[in-house]
Amino acid sequence: MYVKDHMTKNPVCISPDTSISKSLDLMARNHFHRLPVTDESGKLIGLITEGLVSESSGKNQTSLDMFQLNYLLSRTKAKDIMIKDVSVISPDAFLEEAAGAMLKAGISVLPVVTEDRKVVGIITEKDIFQAFLDLMGHGKQGTKFILKCEDKPGVLVKVAACFADEDANVESLAVYHTEERGTEVVIKATGEVSVEAMTQVLKDSGFDPEYVIQTSKEGQVIVWTAPEKQ
Repeated sequence: MYVKDHMTKNPVCISPDTSISKSLDLMARNHFHRLPVTDESGKLIGLITEGLVSESSGKNQTSLDMFQLNYLLSRTKAKDIMIKDVSVISPDAFLEEAAGAMLKAGISVLPVVTEDRKVVGIITEKDIFQAFLDLMGHGKQGTKFILKCEDKPGVLVKVAACFADEDANVESLAVYHTEERGTEVVIKATGEVSVEAMTQVLKDSGFDPEYVIQTSKEGQVIVWTAPEKQ
């Protein structure tokens, strides 16, 4: 999963001489909270955020009336308050690199730039959340099986074969490890998947589903649990 496949492409950018009042208006009208600041060639030189504007102008603490505050914001330029040392990411970076960079720096947005720092996109933590949901098939029609498995080579091949033999198309598969429950596999399948038949096939192959979650075309969700979980 690459950053370029999940970023907002060709984001709205502003020049360093754009007023803060105009910047706020752009953010409000387009329902976003950050604006890359670029020079005349489209290269990134800074970043403006709603939080930065509030902090720099004292918007939430000032004793100025609305007219005075608006005048102040109209006279202040992006270059006066923008973040200059901006963390960035390449469009060809993997999505987990973007997530890791945000987590490490404690930020929620990364401008996406080319090698010569031209802005081609912007990616936020919201985009990464959405990518995670897409990867796991959340809310989409299909049947999800959660299986407890041994952590050893060949297990995933054996699990996938169970679904292939039943003409069930595997759309997503994830493995995660917990101290409490050990290794678990989450597999989302589509097609004519009978919960009862597929569960029996898995059991016959040595896999006992802990949970089965089925989402209908209309979005209805039904959850089955193993007898010992009920």
